[in-house]
Amino acid sequence: MFALPATIRRIQVLLPLPLAGAYDYAVPEGLDVRPGQYVRVPLGNRYLIGVAWEGQPGDVPETRLKPIEAALDLPFLPETSRRFIDWVAAYTLSPPGAVLKMALSVPEALEPVKAQPAYSWREMEGLKATPARLRIKEVLQGGPPRSVGEIAKEAGVGTGAVRDLIKLGALAEAPMMPPRLFQLPDAHRAGPVLSADQTLAAKQLCLDQAYAVSLLDGVTGSGKTEVYFEAIAKALQRGRQVLVLLPEIALSAQWLERFRARFGAAPAVWHSEITPARRRDTWRAVAQGEARVVVGARSALFLPYPDLGLIVVDEEHDQAFKQEEGVIYHARDMAVVRAHLGGIPCLLATATPSLETSANVQQGRYRRLHLPERHGAAQLPEIRRIDMRKYPPRRNAWLSEPLVQALDACLKAGEQSLLFLNRRGYAPLTLCRACGFRFQCPNCTAWMVEHRAGRKLVCHHCGHSLPPPEVCPSCGEKETLVALGPGVERLAEEAMARFPQARVEVMASDLMESPRAITELVGRMERHEIDILIGTQMVAKGHHFPQLTLVGVVDADLGLEGGDLRAAEKSFQLLWQVAGRAGRAEKPGRVLLQTWQPDHPVMAALASGNIDCFLEAEAQERKKAGMPPFGRLAGIIVSSPDSAVTARAAHALAYAAPRQAGVEVLGPAPAPLALLRGRHRARLLVKAAPGVKMQTYLRTWLAAVPLAKQVRLQVDIDPVSFF
Repeated sequence: MFALPATIRRIQVLLPLPLAGAYDYAVPEGLDVRPGQYVRVPLGNRYLIGVAWEGQPGDVPETRLKPIEAALDLPFLPETSRRFIDWVAAYTLSPPGAVLKMALSVPEALEPVKAQPAYSWREMEGLKATPARLRIKEVLQGGPPRSVGEIAKEAGVGTGAVRDLIKLGALAEAPMMPPRLFQLPDAHRAGPVLSADQTLAAKQLCLDQAYAVSLLDGVTGSGKTEVYFEAIAKALQRGRQVLVLLPEIALSAQWLERFRARFGAAPAVWHSEITPARRRDTWRAVAQGEARVVVGARSALFLPYPDLGLIVVDEEHDQAFKQEEGVIYHARDMAVVRAHLGGIPCLLATATPSLETSANVQQGRYRRLHLPERHGAAQLPEIRRIDMRKYPPRRNAWLSEPLVQALDACLKAGEQSLLFLNRRGYAPLTLCRACGFRFQCPNCTAWMVEHRAGRKLVCHHCGHSLPPPEVCPSCGEKETLVALGPGVERLAEEAMARFPQARVEVMASDLMESPRAITELVGRMERHEIDILIGTQMVAKGHHFPQLTLVGVVDADLGLEGGDLRAAEKSFQLLWQVAGRAGRAEKPGRVLLQTWQPDHPVMAALASGNIDCFLEAEAQERKKAGMPPFGRLAGIIVSSPDSAVTARAAHALAYAAPRQAGVEVLGPAPAPLALLRGRHRARLLVKAAPGVKMQTYLRTWLAAVPLAKQVRLQVDIDPVSFF
């Protein structure tokens, strides 16, 4: 145990807990602790691993200071990562320890690696030469030491035969070098031949070494991935690490294959579905600089990169980059911040730029690199609106006659089709025809969704489920419960009834249990083992199916309502992306939009294909209203298990809001999801002019209002959704 010196040296330690800041600890004599070092410290009656942090220690009396118990033999948390954690905490009004927890998301990676004994061959006189022993000798002679399991597997013998040789002394214990987890990508491997537009964009990206943000946009299928692969290759040639953020696991299957084909090795993958052991090993490989390219979800942004040289955000417009719980942040925006702090380039890639990114391009903050044409011989698909007022589907059906005819023609031509409906399950609502009872989640203000494949009703917000009852729980009548509206399962039922000869499959997040399941389905689609694919937004982006020539959007109006200021933008982006799945190879593609509002600006923009015109019109509407990106918003959700307590707290906050020029506080009002996971919710919205320091205003306001213990306050800077 370390002794404390007469004059105690103090240092701050940040712990991965939702605490207001770092705590002071005493540095024992003989222990050299510097900022960024991982340390084990006491907290109450337990020990935790934290990080020594920059900052002036406080004035806690020496008698109350606890000593650091140990400094860990690990690479330091890089200085840029520490500044990034402080920046994110300040911007999102989150405790710094809560942000640190995202960076230390794998506590097992901080513990010492358990050494596995390995063995090499030792010549012994008089050792009986059996076939098994000869095979073991052949495996080990001239090769590196191996574990018992590896020797047995490679020699084709049981572990008992290996252990016998250990007892006899024929195998000597030797240090085993840990296997390299990630093969180095070949940065000099030749890529595909690029078009003139691709070559020009790639050259400009490859010149970037210092901080710069570039928007790489272009029509779907224009080869944006191949362009930024060139930038990745250049960063690797300079000896730097690369991070690629993807919004969804569903996008990774084909992306990983393309990366492997381009660089001859797979990158490190980081998302919630990888095993705990793989997460531990990947975290360590990143911290040690062994993982040169990381592809992952938004949380990959907080890994401890010692030498990050490039960040790529693919599908930068996607809502999935917004973290809605815990520390609330937008990974695209934080990626730009991380690049700025590290002095490195950041690349945003998309076919449908967000209005925020477009505004930054207009204001000269970002550079735009545009790819106007599809790669090779592929052409953009024809997009046509089906006016559902003229072609309504038949009773209890959801496919119009023009779409049915197009599906039939596609099947006869031996081509593939995609039916898109952004609604999981079988039906979004179940009610009783006798008394009108509707199945609502007891924990949320939401209807229970029928999932007929799993024989259950499910709340998509909290996960509450129950088996479908045979009688109405309200009136007790039998055979009166009916499903209203379509989900993808019901759409598949209709497609199979219409086309019994077709091979129909559904792709939705609740049916895809793992990345492997997604990969297998994508493989079946590529091998043309599926004729009609029916899916939610999982199928809308990133996938390349050469035989897919028809896309039918079953309910193109679905995302246009609901009071979301971004409703039109989100709908346009999603539908343009799903339309882009058609005709990506030699065969031309068609897209049919079933809509009850064919004259809506979103439908007109999709049919014309004029993205810039749509974005300009949408920007003018936002500018008039002073809404983002031409103004600032912050959402405040007040919640508690008691509706009256929630209402009192929300009104107390509204009453105490400071008056300030350029700031308007709207509300409180019940949140659209007024009950979520058993908590009653009220919402306030802060609207501010661009020059207002939103965080300073909020910090001053919220600190002045005492709230009951059961009240939870959630602050969302730059909200994307308003549920």
